[in-house]
Amino acid sequence: MKVTQEKLPASQIGLEIEITPEITKQTYEQVIKNLASTANIPGFRKGKVPRPILLQRLGTTRIKAAALEELIQDGIEQAVKQEAIPAIGQPQLRSSFEDLIKNYEPGKPLTISAAVDVEPEVNLVQYTDLQAKAEEVKFDPERVENTLDKERQELATLIPVEGRAAQIGDIAVVDFKGSFARVEGEDEAAELEPIPGAEATDFQVELQEDKFIPGFISGIVGMNPEETKEIAAQFPDPYANEDLAGKAATFTVTLKEIKEKELPEINDDFAQEISDFETLEELRASLVERYQKEADDKTKTNKQEALLTELLKHVEVDLPATLIEQEVDAMLTQTAMRLSQQGLDVRKLFTQDIIPQLRERSRTEAIERIKRSLSLREIGKRESIEVIPEEIAARVKELLEQYPEEQDVDEDKLRSIVENELLTEKIIDWLLEHSSVELVPEGSLTLAEETEDAESDGDADAPQTEEENSETSTEVIKEVTEG
Repeated sequence: MKVTQEKLPASQIGLEIEITPEITKQTYEQVIKNLASTANIPGFRKGKVPRPILLQRLGTTRIKAAALEELIQDGIEQAVKQEAIPAIGQPQLRSSFEDLIKNYEPGKPLTISAAVDVEPEVNLVQYTDLQAKAEEVKFDPERVENTLDKERQELATLIPVEGRAAQIGDIAVVDFKGSFARVEGEDEAAELEPIPGAEATDFQVELQEDKFIPGFISGIVGMNPEETKEIAAQFPDPYANEDLAGKAATFTVTLKEIKEKELPEINDDFAQEISDFETLEELRASLVERYQKEADDKTKTNKQEALLTELLKHVEVDLPATLIEQEVDAMLTQTAMRLSQQGLDVRKLFTQDIIPQLRERSRTEAIERIKRSLSLREIGKRESIEVIPEEIAARVKELLEQYPEEQDVDEDKLRSIVENELLTEKIIDWLLEHSSVELVPEGSLTLAEETEDAESDGDADAPQTEEENSETSTEVIKEVTEG
């Protein structure tokens, strides 16, 4: 079989495949033989239909099409194997099937044009001495105090209060019933429409403004036990229940009881109550160590992300469609599994109408993820960065000990995942050693990006080209359809 190759865009290899006269004839005759044994033609037994009758009834075009399907499939598979092409995904026919039918004559050579995706070549223009900026996350001592205070609130004892009105920080026990507020012009004598589900008895609520919809808590503050009051409140917009978003409401509230929190002292006994530590000092030291590590880990992640973002600016790679679609598939599968684990019905979320939109929105991230992975792999090859078996075995053992309840673990798959993760860590650490990442205060880069975006928005009144107008219209349509 004669095969001619050519390099195509998007990491494809074009193939011109010349199928020999013997094969075109042999395949055609075999198709006729198969059809003759299966065709159901009145007046003839199966397998006994004369060739002229078969050709007349079925038509040469149908027979040629059947033969072509086999020639194309077998021809491309043999060509890829003969040329030792590391193809990924399914080959694509470039020739017009209609033209092939017209040109196909059994016993004469037939040329088929096809294309196959292959692993892309990665051109690293630069991967050392990169310059980047990353936000430094510093340990905040207040996190320790906030954690202790939260635990203290959890252990609080509720004490009934008498002789005073409700105040911020109290726990109020109330009965309430909510209705939609009367709109302007509505009959004052008309009964207010109840809000579905907005009714409760002996409802216990902490008097903090963020504990309920705006207006409800402030309306209770100042009330005395056994007092009933109508309180105006407003559902925020957006709101979980879209039917209530932005709606004004009136709540009839009866305050039945006031309680206040009696907080425990923060001492060694408190530390023993909420942890495995014997002393408050040990507990504080543990919290400091945890939050310091979190800050350090976040800073390291920021450095890695900044460096990888900079690296991609110096990478040239022409990605094949197959790799992009495979990555999009993987991303959507991961999302579906995560939503399913949260108890959501994935079938209702991933409808036939939504999936194409999700795929399109995922493409940009998928492309970036592939570029990162290919770039790191290429750097690992060039710099001979490897993970030794002992490192993999130690990490696998650690994971198995952390999750002993997991019985059905595919250790070969786990070992492969661990090897990839460890190798990626090593390559990124190598990059960090051979580049410079400047640490800047937390929030400064985000602020700079927001300022840049605001300055860009300031040019909105400038004249736009026809192409820019088209892009703007597309974005507006997208926002409307996303609703």
